[in-house]
Formats: sequence, C-alpha cells, structure tokens
Amino acid sequence: MTVQHRGGGRQQWIFERAGRSGMELVGGRVRLEPLEERHHDGLCEAVCDGNLWELGVTMVPHPSDVRGFMADAVAAREAGRELAYATVDLATGRIAGSTRLMVINTVHRRLEIGWTFLGRTWQRTGVNTEAKLLMLTHAFEDLGMNRVELLTDVRNAASWAAIARLGAIQEGIMRQHMVMRDGHVRDTVVFALTRPLRVFPAFDVWPLAT
Repeated sequence: MTVQHRGGGRQQWIFERAGRSGMELVGGRVRLEPLEERHHDGLCEAVCDGNLWELGVTMVPHPSDVRGFMADAVAAREAGRELAYATVDLATGRIAGSTRLMVINTVHRRLEIGWTFLGRTWQRTGVNTEAKLLMLTHAFEDLGMNRVELLTDVRNAASWAAIARLGAIQEGIMRQHMVMRDGHVRDTVVFALTRPLRVFPAFDVWPLAT
C-alpha cells in the first residue's frame, strides 16, 4: 500500500519530524482528512448509520453532540495533543467515520490510535484496516514513533479481533480504567506495535502488520 501525503496550512503541528502540517493520508480506498467544520454533516450521517451512540462499548457522540466533539478535536489539534481525522470512502466520497492519533508523547516517541468509529455500511469492509495501516505508517515512518498503542473495551470482541489482525500484541488489561456514558466502569485491553530494536528484535514490531 502506498501512502500519499497531501496538505499544507500555517498551523505549527507537534509533528515537526514529519516536516508538514495538516497532511491527509491517502490509501487505495480511504482518505484520512484532518477533521474540520466542513465534515460535520457527513460525520453526523455516519454516526446515524447504525445509531452508533447507542453502542455501550464505544464513546461515539450523539448527532447533537458532534459539533462539540469536533470543536474538542480541533482544540486538541491546535494544542499539539491529538490529530483527529474524518475517514473518507474514496469510492463514494462519503464520510465513513472518524479516528485519531492521540496521547502523543514526543519525548518518548509514543502515541495511541483511538476514538475510532465507522458507520454500519463500512464496518467489516476493510476500511478500518486500511485507515489503521495509514496511521501506523505515518506514526512510525513520518513521525518517528517507537510505540503505537490501541485500546479497547474488554467486552468488545470485534474490536479485539480487528486490532489483532493488524499484528498488534495484547499486553494486558487495565482494570476499572474508564467510566462509560451509561455508568459502566470499563476494563480496557491494551495492544501495541513497536519499532524494531537493534539489539532485541521482537515479533510484535512494525512493519509486521503490512
């Protein structure tokens, strides 16, 4: 898979190593566009495709909360903490959902991929896998990260399987890690991929997943 980078803008991103700002990540069937106000209506449609906010194992915003969700994402981007994307289906031009790079630590070169959701139309179609591979490629090859984490609800078996297919290794379970919207206290499964180390190469390393 070839990753194309597009973008510009004047904002100074935390991603100085990449030497670009506001870049899009483009694959064969998915384009990840930095989340902006123009994505609002399409993102609402994706959220409504399967009433995603009703899923107890996720934190998807209700359509009425999408604007606030986007405002928080933009603020986090401007602060250099996160980079949220709209996930665009290249075949139709429709917004399939959203995902983001988050918990970015440039000192220790690690980050997390999270806040991922897709409308029902695009679930189990390969869209999620390609989006993840685009972000993993960006994290390791452009941003110079050593470690990328992916977290999910212990009850979310489908998410476990999707993350494992990327080649990520399950490292453990954080108990009572999050309070969900319905008050449930969630246990969280931690997966990670790492950059190969010269002395101690591991099996759970990038680019094993590709």
